[in-house]
Amino acid sequence: MRRYAALLAIALATAAPAQQVLNLRDADIRAFIQDAARVTGRTFIIDSRVVGKVSVVTDRALSRSEYFEVFLSTLRANGLVAVPTGNGAYRIQPIDTASSQPGRVGSLGASRNSFVTEIFRLRSVDSANVVETIRPLVSKEGSVTANKSGNSLVVADYADNIRRIRSVIGRLDTDSASTRVILLKNAGAREIASSLQTLAGAGADVRGNVTIVAIDSSNSIALRGDPQSVARFTAIAADLDRNAATGSEIRVIFLEHADAEKLLPVLQTLVGQATSVTQHVVSTESRALPGTSAPPAAPIATNGGSSGTTGGGNGRSAAIIARYEGANAIIISASKETQRTLGEVIRQLDSRREQVLVEAIIVEISDTTARKLGIQLLAGGANGGAFTTYSNVVPSIVSIGSALLSNRLSGGTTTTTTVNGTTTTTSSGNTTSEALIQNGLTSLGGATGGTGGFVAPIGNGNYLGAIINAVSQDSTSNLLSTPSVVTLDNQEAKILVGQEIPITTGEALSGNFDNAFRTVQRQNVGIQLEVKPQIGAGGAIKLFLRQEVSSISGPVATNSSDLILNKREIQTTMTVDDGQIMAIGGLLDDNERRTIEKVPLLGDIPVLGELFRSRTKSRGKTNLMVFIRPTILKTASDAQALSARRYATVRNQQLLQNPDSEPSIDELLREYMGVEPPLMPAAIIDPAQPVVVQSTTSTTTISPLPVPPARRKR
Repeated sequence: MRRYAALLAIALATAAPAQQVLNLRDADIRAFIQDAARVTGRTFIIDSRVVGKVSVVTDRALSRSEYFEVFLSTLRANGLVAVPTGNGAYRIQPIDTASSQPGRVGSLGASRNSFVTEIFRLRSVDSANVVETIRPLVSKEGSVTANKSGNSLVVADYADNIRRIRSVIGRLDTDSASTRVILLKNAGAREIASSLQTLAGAGADVRGNVTIVAIDSSNSIALRGDPQSVARFTAIAADLDRNAATGSEIRVIFLEHADAEKLLPVLQTLVGQATSVTQHVVSTESRALPGTSAPPAAPIATNGGSSGTTGGGNGRSAAIIARYEGANAIIISASKETQRTLGEVIRQLDSRREQVLVEAIIVEISDTTARKLGIQLLAGGANGGAFTTYSNVVPSIVSIGSALLSNRLSGGTTTTTTVNGTTTTTSSGNTTSEALIQNGLTSLGGATGGTGGFVAPIGNGNYLGAIINAVSQDSTSNLLSTPSVVTLDNQEAKILVGQEIPITTGEALSGNFDNAFRTVQRQNVGIQLEVKPQIGAGGAIKLFLRQEVSSISGPVATNSSDLILNKREIQTTMTVDDGQIMAIGGLLDDNERRTIEKVPLLGDIPVLGELFRSRTKSRGKTNLMVFIRPTILKTASDAQALSARRYATVRNQQLLQNPDSEPSIDELLREYMGVEPPLMPAAIIDPAQPVVVQSTTSTTTISPLPVPPARRKR
């Protein structure tokens, strides 16, 4: 029995809460932590930065839980914190880094002096707005962060402060907004919503924010916000709708982006009004490039009975639509419902269209080589002769030989004249001899390469002549041109860089030349680009394109005024993504030609036959490729960046030619136009750093505009 009594006494002593009295003065902090671990039975991990002394005095004995709370409060008072870990231990560290260290998530069950992290998920209010309200409530050692994607707050602080912040957020995260949908009968939803948004933006005695949305399908507006503000805007919308019922049936709509001349036939077709310009406008749009043309639509029918004819039995007249050219405005005379319907059509069509930059890259690389070798022989005299000549050899031995023989054998006359003691001798031949001599000189003038020859007498008035002509020709060309043009979406644009040359189309000569005339037509020669872009969904661009490169090759013949034109033309329709480069066409040509002209039988003799042959070898290689790159200019910044990039290119070229003076293009803009040169769209641009221009598909780095040097007189 004594044994069992002793065991019971030990068990009761162990189960009873330990009572501890604290009386520490300037005790080492690490020794204090060691005593707390022994009393509370908890595990503490001490950071190496934990040093110092503490003083704690109690007037009564403390239980184990009370001792732990006093321990945590002492650490907090000395700039330390016990951060709970996942395995039940506590990490004791300086308080300034507690918010960035891993610790317990959630303050439920944690000690009031523990440093924990809590996540608050918001349902009715925005986290970005709540974080500004909660931030002053967080201690200087804690932190608060807004998670916009999940609409939540992450707060790291002491557990007692977390409980207070939870109570404040609970009261803030309540939905007290009111929602109201107003069905309009007379006015348009877009027009009323725009007026209310302007009124709300002006701050006309509005408590809080009010969201206003126009619903076109039901011609209604939805309001959401403070109940008093929603009630006030509801009354205003109802009053505006009621006043619209007694308004004028004539409405003037000023267009901002659309063309009233092109929009008028569309509106007249919708109401069934006859128009004489509809067909003209459609044909103008369809004759440029392979575009689209829609058939006339059926007249719209409204509940008011106005659709272009007399509205049934209600006595309403037909809708009449006209335009005022001076102000680019549309005038509608119709019922209120017809005006509302047409006004919505105009609103959707009268939008700012995006612009498209279309750049074409034309590359033509050609290499032409030619080799010619020919020997011509001539033998003969006054009684006849023989010769060899070939079509691919210049000069012709026949022309030169005829000229020489004609000059020696023509029998020209010589006249001697004596005047005042001066004797003059004039030699003249017949007309045929002069023509042959002139023909020989012309043939000799057309010779190329190396040409040599001789004429020798062989007796009895006969002569032997020979001409050797050797030509080697090698030409290489690399032509690169990049025409570009900016146009609106679905609008045709053209650019021509070249010349207008006269082309003879007909002529007539009378017998006595008294009524001679010639008809001439001028034709464009150069680089031409015609394009019509259509922007589709996802940034794809449909292009109706015509690209032409033409040049003058030369006359058809030496004595002819007709010209030969080189022409390369592509006309196609394609789809290209924004900013991408596509090869739209090209030509790879490799042409080799060999020609041998010879005298029959004699030209086949080995070695000696070379005297009776003429050889020609030519080879031409051409690589022609055409690329296209469309880029959508969505905003004014995109257009400004394009202008600045092109301007910088021209400016830098002028600066390289004359680096000591201001570029002339800067001087023109500043002194004549009174504007500053275009710059990249940025708030601050460092003149020493390059500018990076970023589009939807690529990033381009260009050099900044150099600082102009001191101006000087030229």
